Amino acid sequence: MKIEKVYDYLKKRGVNGDWKLTINCHEPLRLFRGGIIIPAFAEFESIPELIKSLNADSTLAENGLIVVFVLNNRIDALDSEKMSNVKTLKYLSANSGSFSFPVGIIDAFSPGLELPNKDGGVGLARKIGHDFLLPYFDFENCDPIMISLDADTIIEPGYAGAILDHFANSPDGGAVIPFRHRDGATEQETRYIRRYEQFLQSYVDGLKYAGSPYGFQTIGSAMACRASAYVASGGMNKRRAGEDFYFLQSLAKVTGIGEVKGTVVHPSPRCSDRVPFGTGRAMCNMYKNGEEAILFYDPRCYFILKAWLEIAEKVCKSMGPNLLEEAFSVSKFLAEFLIQQGFEKIWEKMLMQHKSPEQLGKAFHNWFDAFRTMKLVHYLSDTAFPRCTTAALCI
Repeated sequence: MKIEKVYDYLKKRGVNGDWKLTINCHEPLRLFRGGIIIPAFAEFESIPELIKSLNADSTLAENGLIVVFVLNNRIDALDSEKMSNVKTLKYLSANSGSFSFPVGIIDAFSPGLELPNKDGGVGLARKIGHDFLLPYFDFENCDPIMISLDADTIIEPGYAGAILDHFANSPDGGAVIPFRHRDGATEQETRYIRRYEQFLQSYVDGLKYAGSPYGFQTIGSAMACRASAYVASGGMNKRRAGEDFYFLQSLAKVTGIGEVKGTVVHPSPRCSDRVPFGTGRAMCNMYKNGEEAILFYDPRCYFILKAWLEIAEKVCKSMGPNLLEEAFSVSKFLAEFLIQQGFEKIWEKMLMQHKSPEQLGKAFHNWFDAFRTMKLVHYLSDTAFPRCTTAALCI
């Protein structure tokens, strides 16, 4: 990859701000083959355990990776949250010399450097880390690997090596990494997090069954990509929640998504209200309303999705004009959803703009992407097939 493309990306789509990346190395500063980017918002209590797990992974330093912490909070953060970041900065600064890997620190919390209240959050923090690390990569000799991790997550020995091995043998530009949340502090917490994991997996299994190209997990602490793919897909987005979902969706459209084998990351099962949805919010909801706060999608949603994708593939190959009419033969609810989405005119436009079955098929999946797939499943759940306590009880 040419460095000119990196600087072109940074000029057009890179994040702007007065932040700086400070790097602590045991040896003279050099260019890196990749890096792990970790946003940390009031995570002082979690950092030592994370560092312990990183130090235990000899493949991290062996492969020339740097670990970059983006210590962040918004302007309106609580004093206790700001103090946690102060403690984390002092801890990392005082101990980085004993770490087995190079450490980068970005201060995005001190007065004048805080994230803005409007769009400050984990998405912007991830973007700062990724964008500011790009100029320190060895593009002349490799396509560096960018790995996303969270401060409340721990890794296994061999983690970095497994990810690099994956990209050495995969054509895809992006990848997801297997995860399993740590056991909870109580039996109840463990039960809740396993239920949430079952919900996440059942959805991905449903998408895979249906043949969706978006059948993969979207967990911010368990994703990675080539630097070239990061730039080609437009980089990380600034969303305060769901940034991982939309980033992986973009990667899937541009460069493809693979699945890493041979390692597992272990996020925290804690309850958290920092974001409006996701693991932390789901755990809080179960503490408040019991396990049935998490309901499963009826498998019939995936039956309809599978039939829809098969018909769409057939019609794309024939370049036929009647895809919406074909949808009625699958389900009136599917057709209603597509009408609401304005699909008829969109399909007409696709047929005009794309002159080969391959181009048309790609355009279809770029439109009927992970977000619209999820919207369809939600629509079917709200109209035809209500969610239920377990997937086995739906039909």
